[in-house]
Amino acid sequence: MLTGFLGSGKTTLLRHLLRQPAFSRTAVIINEFGEVGLDHELVEASTDSFIELQTGCLCCKLRNDLMDTIDEMLRRRDQRRVPPFTRIVIETSGLADPAPVLQTLMTDAAGRLAIDGVVTTVDAVNAANALASEPISVKQVALADRLVLTKSDLANGAHHGALLDRLAELNPSAPLLTAHHGSIDPALLEGVSLDPQSRAVALGSRPAEAGSAHGTVHARHGAELQTYAVVRDAPIHAVALTLFLEVLAEHCGAGLLRLKGIVDIAESPGRPVVIHGVQHVFHPPAWLPHWPSGDCRTRIILITRGIPRRWIELLLDALEAEVAATATR
Repeated sequence: MLTGFLGSGKTTLLRHLLRQPAFSRTAVIINEFGEVGLDHELVEASTDSFIELQTGCLCCKLRNDLMDTIDEMLRRRDQRRVPPFTRIVIETSGLADPAPVLQTLMTDAAGRLAIDGVVTTVDAVNAANALASEPISVKQVALADRLVLTKSDLANGAHHGALLDRLAELNPSAPLLTAHHGSIDPALLEGVSLDPQSRAVALGSRPAEAGSAHGTVHARHGAELQTYAVVRDAPIHAVALTLFLEVLAEHCGAGLLRLKGIVDIAESPGRPVVIHGVQHVFHPPAWLPHWPSGDCRTRIILITRGIPRRWIELLLDALEAEVAATATR
């Protein structure tokens, strides 16, 4: 299982792994929290929930029950209707509690599958704040067999040391690895799990923590955390997008848990730009040579705390209108 809090680099790490020969016979189940899927748009666009990637791996989006999805994967493999994979990677949502998933796998998948382990990605820039305010982030770290530190090149040195101390406090038994721009030796992630019986004992030894974190997260989903997609049919000027991201970073960083999007730029028709942000940190926009699907609209997904959708929409509209008016003067 590949878990980690919002924006911690799970998909980047997974993409790197799937390009390695050691992971060439891998099936991937993705479970994304949001209205619109962007990380795996090819899966969303497919008429079949299962698609074969260029690397020879199999990928699908979790739409219903996890075990139903796994059973269907295994059935297709047995019938030789999909590549003969030998490994399944479950990429969880950034807000997912890994404990119920582990328990499901241990109780319902016994006999056909062996749990190889839980890998949790940890964002070196934002993880300290997440661990202080998000119980689910603590749970993801505490249940890991391997911790993979990401974005360490962007981290402040003093804060970095405090984060390492915190990780060691939460999970002293999990080795801490560092991914360089999403790259890591696949061999370091093989055979990472505890014995299944030991894992069950470890889960059962923290009932109070599990119950508390589970309840808190549900409350935050309903009351504080909001996930929504801003969709635009008309192209957006590059300057308007730049100003939009600057305002969000400066004024909304603490409440902006995650932003990701694909944007139709007016000055570059046919070549969309992909944007990613976590709180105050935004990665440089990445240009695509073409749209990955027939849907050429701008789609920006935000996971926020206390930032209304309407405010975001009005901000983007106002900036775009001002830039467009300036261009015609």
